[in-house]
Amino acid sequence: MQSHRRKLIAHVLPMVLFLTLLALCQLVTAHGHAFVLRHAEFWVYPAQTILCGALLLCFREYYAFRGLKNVGFTILIAFAVFVLWIAPQQFLNFAPRTIGFDPEILGNNPALYWFTISFRFFRLVIVVPVMEEIFWRSFLLRFVIDEHFERVSFGKFTWPSFAIVALAFTFSHSRADWLAAFVAGALYNVVAYRSRSLASCVLAHAVTNLLLGFWIMQTQQWGFW
Repeated sequence: MQSHRRKLIAHVLPMVLFLTLLALCQLVTAHGHAFVLRHAEFWVYPAQTILCGALLLCFREYYAFRGLKNVGFTILIAFAVFVLWIAPQQFLNFAPRTIGFDPEILGNNPALYWFTISFRFFRLVIVVPVMEEIFWRSFLLRFVIDEHFERVSFGKFTWPSFAIVALAFTFSHSRADWLAAFVAGALYNVVAYRSRSLASCVLAHAVTNLLLGFWIMQTQQWGFW
């Protein structure tokens, strides 16, 4: 029982902390007047990165990443999700999403600007993919099958778990991203089923986010952060 509880905490707590800090950021930004409050993302996001990253390191013994498998297929899925995510603005002439985490505010201080960008990419490409795939694919995809999720082999398929995780993944994103997020959640599930490797799921998510990060910097569509 103790082992189950520790594994449950290890898989869920980083995500809970991440979402709590995100909600705090949105609350402070909506009601704050001073610069440091109106742009709370400049200190909340680094806090998310450090605290959630520390939890992941602390609990690392409870995560079974296994080796990378089906790498070519995994990269293909990552590219497909990226293209789908940017398609409305890039190909369908939807309005650009320019409101969001804008590092250009710090343009007069190059050192702080690049430090902020580096932290943002570390969060986007390392912490978020690891944390989310541990929660969505390693925990929830199995928890829906059996509350003692550690008894369920990674990548086991059932329609209820597939649908619930895809939908939950969708609603964890902003409304503008719901369609892309649903397909992304479904495709990352497919990576889990095909590879049976948490590491491959993390790779797919990380490559998608890396491509998205570069595209955001190029187009300055900060709303995609």
